[in-house]
Amino acid sequence: MTSPAENSDVSTHFRTCPLCEATCGLEITTKGDQVVRIRGDRDDVFSKGFICPKGSSLKQLHEDPDRLRVPMIRRGDDWVEVSWDEAFAEIHERLLPLLDDVGRDSLAMVLGNPNTHNGVGTYYLRPVIHAAGTKNVYSASTVDQMPKHLTSGLMWGNANAFPLPDLDRTDYLFMLGANPVASNGSLCTAPDFPGRIEAIKERGGKVVLIDPRRTETAEIASEHHFIRPGSDLHLLLAIIKEIFDNDLVDMGRVGEFVNGVDTVRDLVAGVSVDEAAVATGIDSDTIGRLAAEIAAAPTAVVYGRMGNHTVEFGTLTSWAADVINVLTGNLDSAGGAMFASPATIRIADETPGGRGYSTGRWSSRVGGRHEVNGEFPAAGLAEEIETPGDGQIRALVNIACNPIRSFPNSERLDAAFAGLDFMVAVDLYLNETTRHADVILPPLNPLERPHYDFAFEGNAVRVVTNFSEAVFPASGPDEAEILARLALVLGGFGPEADPELVHDQLVDGVLDRELKSEHSPIFGRDKDEIVAELKKLPPVERIIDLRLRTGRFGDGFGANPGGLSIGQLKENPHGMDFGPLVERLPGALKTKSGMVELAPQLIVDDMARFEASRSSSNGRELLLIGRRHVRSNNSWMHNITTLVKGRSRTALFMHPDDAAAREIADGGLVEVASAVGKVETAVQLTDDLMPGVVCLPHGWGHQVEGTRMQIAREQVGANLNELIDDAIIDVPSGNGVLNGVPVSVAPVA
Repeated sequence: MTSPAENSDVSTHFRTCPLCEATCGLEITTKGDQVVRIRGDRDDVFSKGFICPKGSSLKQLHEDPDRLRVPMIRRGDDWVEVSWDEAFAEIHERLLPLLDDVGRDSLAMVLGNPNTHNGVGTYYLRPVIHAAGTKNVYSASTVDQMPKHLTSGLMWGNANAFPLPDLDRTDYLFMLGANPVASNGSLCTAPDFPGRIEAIKERGGKVVLIDPRRTETAEIASEHHFIRPGSDLHLLLAIIKEIFDNDLVDMGRVGEFVNGVDTVRDLVAGVSVDEAAVATGIDSDTIGRLAAEIAAAPTAVVYGRMGNHTVEFGTLTSWAADVINVLTGNLDSAGGAMFASPATIRIADETPGGRGYSTGRWSSRVGGRHEVNGEFPAAGLAEEIETPGDGQIRALVNIACNPIRSFPNSERLDAAFAGLDFMVAVDLYLNETTRHADVILPPLNPLERPHYDFAFEGNAVRVVTNFSEAVFPASGPDEAEILARLALVLGGFGPEADPELVHDQLVDGVLDRELKSEHSPIFGRDKDEIVAELKKLPPVERIIDLRLRTGRFGDGFGANPGGLSIGQLKENPHGMDFGPLVERLPGALKTKSGMVELAPQLIVDDMARFEASRSSSNGRELLLIGRRHVRSNNSWMHNITTLVKGRSRTALFMHPDDAAAREIADGGLVEVASAVGKVETAVQLTDDLMPGVVCLPHGWGHQVEGTRMQIAREQVGANLNELIDDAIIDVPSGNGVLNGVPVSVAPVA
């Protein structure tokens, strides 16, 4: 072992990985300003040493020469490095006069999912959006999980209260459209998801996976069934029908506060299990058996994710999964679908009832697409930029998003972005989207900033909390300061306004609510006393500390000595575990009725749309689905050598029978065509795919001019989203339809 004298500049740091939803603990060894090693933190209370390849890549991200470190301004065809003051002055001098001339709704906000992976985004995006003063807000949510936001809002009154599979206590896990071995979990924060699946089986439980592909998760599931892409709703409705027809309804204690059971019974009265078998490819006997098993299991949970949210009836599919959990007594019950109870909230004083949830408060200018969760569909962004007239989008603020690789019909969107009058980007890279910007503001890399997961602790399958201090000193302003200054510029306060104004405003908003709440441990306390205590901390830590100290385990600023605070978390770098999820209903129900609304009118109306629908292949007989790899999440990860090394993972997967019918050879080059675009890619034949289905990964296609992502440019791969039709969405939620896309595949001579 090296002596302390010889090793005086070697340090060990513990922090949470911010690169996916699993929130794994990392042990990072540094020497001076260099990362020596990253491995899983074996003492982390949640992940217990589990790590995926992404976690160790933080070293390469920190060192990446392509990563932007100072602001950039476009001057003609050239990029110029400038100071932060110059960058904000440029925004002030060019963007504000444009908005004064054409109106605030000529500005669009586009937000990527890294904002959720960073606790700063949870709070600091709000003042930016408010200062922007536009209804044109778009995000990655409408190419991912918006159906789950919508059904959660409609059924329990809180669009962010996702029912989570209680993995550590369930006897029967039924998954659709999810591949957690590759994704590490989604809308379900559970480090070592594969280990948790194995644990279900080891304790005598069962894991059933429904997926058009025999995925990595299928390999460890108890049972896997192929299903025709986009037909999950047929399966779930047939299961609901079987539950009613066989008198399997037993809602348990939740039954006394559920509305709409008879309406759901009527909605599925015409469902035919035999027709569902034809639609899905899963035989009638199997459907009946699965329904009986879910109902009979001591504890069970239906968990559906991206594969069945990004389809034409994604909202109904999300809803149907939750209906099964309710009807079988598995909602808000240990081992079933439960709601998170993070350390930053209080649950003892919850009472049912609230304002409820609504959508469609405003509509988009061109497509008339209605607002959901304060956002318009990502699929409608291009038409709002292209179409002249009052309210045409002429400027854009893009924060941590690469829509030209992740939004539908991305080639159309690329052309639309080229026509913008002005664009600001907050991003680490000059990528396919930010190359259209006029100003790029690069945030710190993850090792230079502290970290707290507001969002993912709110999706965690246990009540855990972690705070990570920065590993290295900040090389520039942190994201809170960048977003605060951007908000002040957009709000007309000028580029020299003090960001402390925004920091104080955010703390005041939380603090004032607490001081006025009779349930708060600081009710009626002197505000100046609390503010003085918080001012001892850096801006971001003030909100974290305030939320922790007024939360369910908090010290209440002295009211509960020894209680939780950010200081206590700093003394516990491996995190703190407060146990499994707890029952939260009916108190957490914020519907107007204070009840679970099993059959909201919007759902009833959309069932009529579903019943009237007819499947169409548009003359293309294959259905395209996406796929995920454990080494990839967002497209910028393709610029990290350790994540892209080895055999290419960008080929189109195709069943040998489908290939033989088209005279396509394994490894050959093929053209994949949809209603809106075509791409060329290599093909890989595999019987791990259901016949009639082809599969292409997301986020690739980096061979464009004007970017600075050298490693990514060297990777061969097609852009999946060139094939996604932006005219087709899940109507209630506005979610893009990324799975079950009709395509043709032909060999390239």
